[in-house]
Amino acid sequence: MDQTTGSSKLDDERSRHEKRVALRQQNMNPATKGNFGKSSKLDSSLRRHTALIKRMRQSMASDNREQIIKDIDTLSLEKYLDEIVGASLDGIVRCKTERDVWSAVEILSALHRRFPATFTPNLVSSLASALSVPSRASLSSLTVEQRDKEDSSRVTRQRPVLRICSELALVGVVRDDPARSGGEWIMKALKEMLSNDPTLSSLPLLATFLKSYAYPFLGLAPSNTSKQISTESELGLLSATQMDAPPSITDEAEQLVEKDIRDRFKRMCEGYFDNVCKKLAIEHTRLQEQDRRNHEAYIRSGEIFEDRQQAYEKMTKGYEKLLANCQQLSELLCLPLPDLPNNSRKNDTLQIGVNNSNGFGGDDSEEIYHAGGKWEDEEERKFFEEVQDLKDFVPKSVIGLDDGEKTVDDKTSKAEQEQEEMRKLDEELQRLGGENGVEQEIPSSVDEEEDDAPTPTPGTPKASSPLASPLLAPQGPSQLLSALLTRLPDATNRTLIDQAAVDFAFLNSKAARKRLVKFLGQVPKNRTDLLPHYSRLVATLNPYMPDIGTELVAILDEEFRYLQRKKNVVKELSEVRMKNIVYLSNLTKFRVVPIHLILHIFKVCLDDFSGINIENLALLLEGCGRFLLRSDDTRERFGTMLELMRRKQSMQHIDQRQLLLLENAYYQCNPPERSPRQEKQRSDMELFIRHLIYDVLARKTIDKVFKLIRKLDWEDSVTRSILFKIFTKPWKIKFGNISLIAMLTYDLQRYQPAFAVAIVDQVLEDIRFGLERNVYRTNQRRMATAKYLGELYIYRLISSGIIFDTLWSMVTFGHPDGRPLPHQPCAIDMPDDFFRVRLVCVLLDTCGMCFDRGSQKKKLDNFLVFFQYYIHCKDPLPMDVDFMLSDSLEAVRPKLEMPKTIEDAAAAVDEMLTTAFQSIDLAGDDSGEDSGEDEDGDRRQDDDREKEEEGDEGEAETDEIPEEDRAPSPEQAIVLSASNNPQENLGPSEEADAEFAKEFAKMVTESSAESRKVDKKTAMALWDSSVLPPAVRKKRADEGEEEEEADESMMHFTVVTKRGTKHQAGHLRFFTSISRKLAVPAESPLAIHTRSAQLQDKVEQQQLKRLVLDYEQREEAEEMKALEARNRAGAIKIRYVG
Repeated sequence: MDQTTGSSKLDDERSRHEKRVALRQQNMNPATKGNFGKSSKLDSSLRRHTALIKRMRQSMASDNREQIIKDIDTLSLEKYLDEIVGASLDGIVRCKTERDVWSAVEILSALHRRFPATFTPNLVSSLASALSVPSRASLSSLTVEQRDKEDSSRVTRQRPVLRICSELALVGVVRDDPARSGGEWIMKALKEMLSNDPTLSSLPLLATFLKSYAYPFLGLAPSNTSKQISTESELGLLSATQMDAPPSITDEAEQLVEKDIRDRFKRMCEGYFDNVCKKLAIEHTRLQEQDRRNHEAYIRSGEIFEDRQQAYEKMTKGYEKLLANCQQLSELLCLPLPDLPNNSRKNDTLQIGVNNSNGFGGDDSEEIYHAGGKWEDEEERKFFEEVQDLKDFVPKSVIGLDDGEKTVDDKTSKAEQEQEEMRKLDEELQRLGGENGVEQEIPSSVDEEEDDAPTPTPGTPKASSPLASPLLAPQGPSQLLSALLTRLPDATNRTLIDQAAVDFAFLNSKAARKRLVKFLGQVPKNRTDLLPHYSRLVATLNPYMPDIGTELVAILDEEFRYLQRKKNVVKELSEVRMKNIVYLSNLTKFRVVPIHLILHIFKVCLDDFSGINIENLALLLEGCGRFLLRSDDTRERFGTMLELMRRKQSMQHIDQRQLLLLENAYYQCNPPERSPRQEKQRSDMELFIRHLIYDVLARKTIDKVFKLIRKLDWEDSVTRSILFKIFTKPWKIKFGNISLIAMLTYDLQRYQPAFAVAIVDQVLEDIRFGLERNVYRTNQRRMATAKYLGELYIYRLISSGIIFDTLWSMVTFGHPDGRPLPHQPCAIDMPDDFFRVRLVCVLLDTCGMCFDRGSQKKKLDNFLVFFQYYIHCKDPLPMDVDFMLSDSLEAVRPKLEMPKTIEDAAAAVDEMLTTAFQSIDLAGDDSGEDSGEDEDGDRRQDDDREKEEEGDEGEAETDEIPEEDRAPSPEQAIVLSASNNPQENLGPSEEADAEFAKEFAKMVTESSAESRKVDKKTAMALWDSSVLPPAVRKKRADEGEEEEEADESMMHFTVVTKRGTKHQAGHLRFFTSISRKLAVPAESPLAIHTRSAQLQDKVEQQQLKRLVLDYEQREEAEEMKALEARNRAGAIKIRYVG
């Protein structure tokens, strides 16, 4: 069965090869160009060309092949080649089967034979664009789901394009050179596609290509069976995997792709497969690690959380997809898959709870760690001090605990040796301290050594062979140790490195320890992140395997001495020096490096206090300086060395960079003692007020805040000062809440007017103070203050004159004669300082829209003219200031035209000033009244808590007497026997006014001599005209209530007078009503009598209303009783009316 399948594959490949060769000969033969005849004999009709393009765009499959080729032979096509290229790409995407692909290749070959110089280059460039991969920048803006969807659609779209491009390269349409095939073009397209695909989403495209074109492009003949190479074969050697390959299908001379291209193509695919296998191994390790963590989480909590489960399922799905692609590539390239270790969970119980021995000693850990200790935080303390004990996880016989006497003797001799070394070091330090250690040259042991001594060369550990599968290869000690060393570079947390220590304890032997020491001594120089974890591994093994720590420290010490001899080589060995010092520092904190050795290294660097030794000292201080300075056994000696280093540092001339390194390292290990920051003590009342303003205040809660503030003790000077301080510092609250502070100030004005005045004075003083000093750090508070001032104007706390004075002061203050000049330096307003422009924009954005009519508009227009001149006096505006200015001017004056030059701006200012001076005499004293009327009428009302809107004030303003022109009312209040409820309507009601007006009009009509000539219709019009309009009545009632609230010592009356006009036809006189306001003192008999009458009428109305309501209720009760009686008497008859 396998032989039959293999022979069929070979026959199919031979038949495809023969078809490609035949089509290639046609495409390469120039004699076929004469078969199309002259272009004049070909059809050039638009209809047939459009039909051909539409047919090609819909599909280039085998169903349309005959018709499309016939149209190509009979149509002219010269003018439509660009459209045909675009239609070809659309049709290629729809070719799914091999038959459709070959049909499209024949169609494109026919077009190539007709137009080799015009059609083919455009087609090739379009195909290259279709095979391109989106840039990483465009994919980075997409989410993970969108990126996966985009990759899936791209692979589906590019799969038929890649197949057709491969066929075109084989049949001579796509060529690298006139005498060569297009194999290199395909190789470059695939290389670019795969190299720019970090997510490996293009793997299915490579599998599709190899499935159909592995023989012509790579020279790999189809195998008899879909076998995979055994894991014992070496990766990347195809010769070893094709021992039983079938004989070649064709000779070398008949190959469609050159041999050098095939070899390069094959090596490229092998290299890419190796990278994919490495990615697969990494993903496999990550998946197993995630599975292990899930298992631990399940044991700890009894469940696996949903987010962790979803992440695991997503990782599993991606891994399975990658594994399937790798298996497919392995079959197609005849390469073995990598061995994926399947770690069992037999040691999971050892990992869980490894560091839980101190879990119940929370109080002890609090006593161990304190802020001024040798560790920066609790995590660092746990990492360097809570090292697991191997005897809790490994049998004692494995780690050699039987001969205890030998261990005690070794420890005693080791302690004596350390004491001797420390004594020698103290003598040297005393000698150094006596001579200040500056001019003395001390020969160190490094200089006494011979130069030809063997020096270690730091490098990377050799790549170990792939870990064999436990099912296919024996698991001996050597293989297990190799697997352990392979896992160590990925052990970047405490759990993994502790588990590695336990695993190595079971493999303990002299040879294993030597191999481990050699591996730990060859850490890559750019992997300093592994050094703390490797140091923890050595610290875990060192109590029971002391030769590991001793030999590793000896290697590092020898490496340090070698680096000291190579002090002149700076750049090449800088990373090696850093790795060496960091390694020694971490081992010191685990107490693996003897104390005398690390102090000796520090002394060697201190003897030659220059060059690279300064950097070494900085690294030592950052790595283990804090530990040595805070430890009891090294505090005194290391403190002496630090003092010596500081003296040398102060007496020598050191480069600024090195000086900064030493300063940072010194203060990192020995930070200066500073008193803790004193928190400002605030009273409970201040905390409460700050909480209300800074935390609670919002548009929804402003009423509540206002009521609480009103309830405070305003008579208390402390409370009042706290409120004043908070209300005059708007920069301490959110910028959007400044309007709410202004609203609170407006509400408080009714009850505390002096408080509101003081706030306005302080805000104006802050603005002036900021203009005088112009300190950069106060810019933010100045912006907030300008915003606050605008909001105070909106809520009617200040007049428009103050706003315009502030605006003018912002553009003129500090300049000579109050007029800035172009590029003239000013101490508080330099030409390159644009902050005043920002202040003006903020103020205009806040309240500029209020000045849109009357004299206010003219004032703002005049200011804007001068403001534009002020801007031209500055340097060119930055982009952000220019945008801010444009937005502000567009908001207040959308149609304002900006002058282009400083001359135009100056001319506009002169014209404005001339016009203003001429209008001063014409304005006279009425300007103040007009300004007041415009300000009162044009002020924007933003008070959201107003219950009613103010009426139109223009209907009755002609004959009103301004209240400020009347004599002041007496201050003494008269208490009447009436209710003091301000909600009661104490004036005449609307019905009484209407009745009075009708009776008055009727009396005038009857007493007039001309009343007989007036008909009924005219008389009714006369009566109706005598009644005040509803708007006037409503306005009068509202104004009456407001005025009564404002001044209770006066009672206001409305006097209605009649003014007659003659009718032109009948000479009749009609009357119009004119209302005037009259203020009468509240203690006058007229006011007392009127108010008593009003109260009496109101009592009668309430009594009448109560009687009417009682009558209606009695009527309803009687009707309900009658209805119930009828219901009890008989049934209800229902009749349907159809």
